[in-house]
Amino acid sequence: MFTIQHLTIDSANPYALARFWSEVTGWRISDQDAPGDDEVLLEPSTPGAPELLFVAVPEAKAGKNRLHLDLVPARLTRDEAVDRLRERGATLVADRRTPEGRGWVVLADPEGNEFCVEPSHAEREHLSRPTI
Repeated sequence: MFTIQHLTIDSANPYALARFWSEVTGWRISDQDAPGDDEVLLEPSTPGAPELLFVAVPEAKAGKNRLHLDLVPARLTRDEAVDRLRERGATLVADRRTPEGRGWVVLADPEGNEFCVEPSHAEREHLSRPTI
């Protein structure tokens, strides 16, 4: 059995990408990291959760991610979260929302790494209530 220590994300500019994800997650950039470092660590707010580690690589991202993050907003609706993420530099990749409020939105971070934004827990609870 293993514990996942890091989710490692290849990057052209680890510090800048870590700053974007710090704003998204609310997680702190490690005090040991600074602009220009080849590795930058985001420390999770939940003890025991895997850290996000951004590492410098020489090649650009090519193709679709084989692994991605699914985000559930804590205080916003899915649509509000999507708007805020786009204001921070995320780009729309695919819109999988349905008219009744289900579905998700695929976005890409400033370096093109895809991630999804799902409905909030409150939205899911509302959607699961029976209609009369």
